[in-house]
Amino acid sequence: MLFKEITILNKDLEIEKDMYVAVEADRITYIGKTRPDGDFGREYDGRNRLLMPAFYNAHAHSPMALMRGYGENLALQDWLNTRIFPFEDKLDSNAVYWGTMLCMAESLRFGIVSSSDMYYFVPDMVRAVAESGAKANISRAIANPMGAPFESLPSLQEAKDAAAQFNGYADGRIIIDTSLHAEYTSNEETARGVAALAKETGTIMHVHLSETRLEHEECKMRHGGMTPAQYFESCGLFDGPALAAHCVWCEDEDLEILKKHGVVAASNPVSNLKLASGICPAAKMLQMGITVAIGTDSVSSNNNLNFMEEIKTFAALAKVKEMDPTLITPKEALYAATAAGAKAQGRTDCGVLAAGNKADLILVRTDVPNMHPVHSMINNLVYAAVPGDIVMTMADGKVLYENGEYTSIDLEKTIFEAQAATDHILHQL
Repeated sequence: MLFKEITILNKDLEIEKDMYVAVEADRITYIGKTRPDGDFGREYDGRNRLLMPAFYNAHAHSPMALMRGYGENLALQDWLNTRIFPFEDKLDSNAVYWGTMLCMAESLRFGIVSSSDMYYFVPDMVRAVAESGAKANISRAIANPMGAPFESLPSLQEAKDAAAQFNGYADGRIIIDTSLHAEYTSNEETARGVAALAKETGTIMHVHLSETRLEHEECKMRHGGMTPAQYFESCGLFDGPALAAHCVWCEDEDLEILKKHGVVAASNPVSNLKLASGICPAAKMLQMGITVAIGTDSVSSNNNLNFMEEIKTFAALAKVKEMDPTLITPKEALYAATAAGAKAQGRTDCGVLAAGNKADLILVRTDVPNMHPVHSMINNLVYAAVPGDIVMTMADGKVLYENGEYTSIDLEKTIFEAQAATDHILHQL
């Protein structure tokens, strides 16, 4: 495909107008002011359109789409124990497949091409993501609240099987990560065992970290004053590449640990607001040189995957957190939504509009009232754009969503089957 005479958000997150961008197979092969030689198949008229990197969701639980709106106005622990855990106890392969597929449809509509997903029923999640044409880093979350012997955990074997069977699946679109669910759902043997598993498999560690004040303070009580970050460091969880979700209650020493080990922090602004968990100190992290990406968390706590909303909230919350309106520039917010998320997933050739990179792209309409006047198109992208402005989502060079239509997902069937799976579970509760 050749995008012609189009405005782009370039590799430096600057706006360039009247550009040509060529896509061949799964790659961007040309970006320039003049039309390249050759036949690129479809030509797209770029007038009133902006081409930019797609979004990378740094923390998600996609099958939880089935629980959208199911538990409201509850604190995190009440929400988990009275609504989410009982529902999840009834999940089966069919439900997880359709919940994931529903989430992929929503993701593509909102410009998300890849998600760092933590859950279980990994083969069913892999199947849904692969069929949708999207990408995902999927981890089988390991928890051990009862302190069973680590080697006896069924989740451990499932995590090992996932790494052996699916890492690099679907032409590399599927990457398997390793996951310890959280400090409060495991013991030290489990934390050390999961850290060893990540080293053994060479996979990224994905973990919940200091999401709530209660989690943070109770960890200190259990572990001789150590915070979750200090505890995880002592267990070896940060010895390899790692992605820490939330980081709301991290203390200054915790941030130094994240920086020292190159841990990527995944801020989940809307979910943390809705559950009243708090505000991630994203501005302080960025000032320290910590990579910060953006996640949605699950739609059961968000309640959607509107990434435009997530980017705007991420930037605004950082300002009110420190009572400083100069913090988090639009470029920093866009970097967090694109290149930082790709970095969190180990996708080194993604997240940046550059020749040679994967063609993970979105097209944004600019001929709409909310995108005018244009004092700064970058400012408009962060603070004025809405999901309806996204008219195309492309992953690995394939158009998966365009003008309300999907090329790889039967949306009507997906909605029907997801509702049927949800009703089946509700009838058992």
